[in-house]
Amino acid sequence: MAWEEQVFSLLEDLEQQAESMYAVERGPELADRARSEYATVTLAGRLAAGLGEPLSLEVRGVGRLTGVLERVAAGWLRIGVAGQEWVVRTSAVVEVRGASPRAVPEVAWSVADRVGVGSALRRLADEAQPCWWHRLDGGRTEGVPVRVGADFVELRSGAQGEGVLVALDALAAVVPVGTAQVASRS
Repeated sequence: MAWEEQVFSLLEDLEQQAESMYAVERGPELADRARSEYATVTLAGRLAAGLGEPLSLEVRGVGRLTGVLERVAAGWLRIGVAGQEWVVRTSAVVEVRGASPRAVPEVAWSVADRVGVGSALRRLADEAQPCWWHRLDGGRTEGVPVRVGADFVELRSGAQGEGVLVALDALAAVVPVGTAQVASRS
């Protein structure tokens, strides 16, 4: 072997050693960076990756809802359960089973997906749909949504059409009347 080949072989060996040392040093840094990045992933971001897929939610004040994830937006989601649409506040979700292993960062969401729960509740008010309004404390009120304020929804409830205000911070989920029995208590 000529001296030139020996020098090139030595340089190649040194380069491989340097690459190995760099990979060893870089490994923990990359793992730390991956942990830091994952710490920014939200529950809504994980759920958004599973649109159209079946999953099961444990919802505070409601119980278990098992169905197909139809929509995820800012602070709320819609899940189809036994042919009925449940609007669920993300803050009321305690546990999710069957979620996608991926995530969709909220910066990648469409403008329509950035609307708050008030938008979904206004749609129900426009339809004058009688609904069960499930609260986080496990209580529920039957009523027709009339108007949606900044932090509450106004309902007409009972035979006399009594006005009832439900604070959005206390709201867990909404479902059309006749379907509240779908949720199972676990």
